[in-house]
Amino acid sequence: MGIKRNKPGISTKALKPDKLSWKEDFRKNGILYLLFLPILVWEILFHYLPLPGILMAFQDFSISKGLFGSKWVGFEHFVELFTGSGFPLAFRNTVAMAILSLTIGFSASIIFALILTIFPHKRFRRLAQSASYLPNFVSAVVMCSLATEFLSEKGAITMFLSLFGADKQNWLANPDIPVFWLIYTFIGIWQGMGWGSIVYVASISNISGELHEAAAIDGANRFQRIWHVTLPGILPLIVMMWTMNVGIVLKLVGGNILLLYMPQTYDVADVLSTYTYRMSFGGSANYGLSTASGLFQSVLGLILLVTSNKLSKRAAGYSLF
Repeated sequence: MGIKRNKPGISTKALKPDKLSWKEDFRKNGILYLLFLPILVWEILFHYLPLPGILMAFQDFSISKGLFGSKWVGFEHFVELFTGSGFPLAFRNTVAMAILSLTIGFSASIIFALILTIFPHKRFRRLAQSASYLPNFVSAVVMCSLATEFLSEKGAITMFLSLFGADKQNWLANPDIPVFWLIYTFIGIWQGMGWGSIVYVASISNISGELHEAAAIDGANRFQRIWHVTLPGILPLIVMMWTMNVGIVLKLVGGNILLLYMPQTYDVADVLSTYTYRMSFGGSANYGLSTASGLFQSVLGLILLVTSNKLSKRAAGYSLF
């Protein structure tokens, strides 16, 4: 009683798939392995081989003496990093723009995907999707040049805002908080919203239409169906994308800033990525301090990723790993 028995003549081994040897597996899936090869080479050359360079964070590094000939200074660069005047400002700006990116920027792709899926006219929907994808394929230099032109004193956006009483000014040169932070966030939305919505549109299309029909029969309006049917249906994907974005947000913040900021906005535009770059190539050539800044950024990103994953698992029951 309560014990399941196998039917006569059926072996449990027959129910298990045969395990292929590595030679048979390569013969069957060789093309997939070959496609993965360039990625593997890239990771080894540019991510794993440079790892010993972390030692520069603990050395008074000199190019002439090399990695193993430079003087060991311990945590001096980290002390200089946290007590200096430039790093706290860069860290503040990074955190502020990261929060805006994870709230306004992250939500924009989801909202855009929801709008696309409920729009009744398929032809217009496809046109809107195609138009929203285009900025993702435009180079950062072109995007930032367009933003600089639109936000200049005589730019289109400046002239439009002046109709509502705003001053005619070069908005990218405005040092007031949080003008530059918002501009940077909305440029990111303009560039990545359409491309980021692709996965959400695909996930929403896989939700059974019977669920929406049942909700409509029960009297749910469109907003209620989105809240109680669509969003719960794509919640695992949202959690996964959120966790991934939290892990890399510190790296993402700063991508276009070198093309946008100017001397008037250094105090509100300098972030960890640009600070690290300036310490190495901005004239001081302080490679040890630059490496310490980069190492701090990487460790903080890892902590955020693990913490976000645990919180997501506890709150929603879903996690990335």
